[in-house]
Amino acid sequence: MTSEKRIVWGSAAAVVIVAGAIYYFGYVRHAAPVQVTAPITKPAPAATAAAPAAPAIEHPVPTAGGTSASKPPLPALNDSDKAIVGALLGLPGSDGLAKLLIPQNVIRHIVATIDNLPRKRVAVNVRPIQLTTGSFMVSGTPGHLTLDPQNYARYTPFVDVVKAVDTKALVAVYFHFYPLFQEAYEDLGYPTEYFNDRVIQVIDHLLETPDVQGPIALTQPNVMYEYADPKLEALSAGQKTLIRMGPANEAVIKAKLQELRKLLATRPPAPAAPPTSG
Repeated sequence: MTSEKRIVWGSAAAVVIVAGAIYYFGYVRHAAPVQVTAPITKPAPAATAAAPAAPAIEHPVPTAGGTSASKPPLPALNDSDKAIVGALLGLPGSDGLAKLLIPQNVIRHIVATIDNLPRKRVAVNVRPIQLTTGSFMVSGTPGHLTLDPQNYARYTPFVDVVKAVDTKALVAVYFHFYPLFQEAYEDLGYPTEYFNDRVIQVIDHLLETPDVQGPIALTQPNVMYEYADPKLEALSAGQKTLIRMGPANEAVIKAKLQELRKLLATRPPAPAAPPTSG
């Protein structure tokens, strides 16, 4: 099982594209000059392929209605920590968040973590939330290990904040700072994609986490514990963490995700496919 992490907000890999610049500055600029000895008839310009259209936005956010004393202009992304931290800590129900929030590179880390929750790994070095305190506990004997339910209490401070924070106020903060979230998402390597669409995709993915009841069997092939059930072990980092939080905490997180989806999504979720006979 991967090292302990918070379910919401934690890590990502940055994508850097340099091949074009290397080619242009390393080859084109230093190529030998062409000796022209006769007039050159320029051929008719070849038809150029049209640039691929940007994907359609599925869930656009409301556009900002200007600035005012209550809505000052947004800072630059790299200077946004003070503003976003102040906004988050000022949310109704955010008591306790100050002890959890890592106040550096907040927007970039939030974006990176959300993008990576459906993947296999979420690195902890770019998380915006402190690691869970305490040691991971298991029950049983070697060969018959299970997840100790006492672990669930380790998530209580985080789940209490999630449960208490005002969802509408949280979404209002998100919409206000959205241009910076979008900029951070483009900096990850998605210049033609829309961050709020990714948020909805991740919410839907987390809501698909199976509800596991009863003891959860574990194995320890190396240092880390893993789920003994291959289907559980094959889940994403975000889904595994939801299960590791325990059924009650998972239900709280899913309820909050449902609330967020209703406020963030422009379109309703696609209907589930009918069961196939066989």
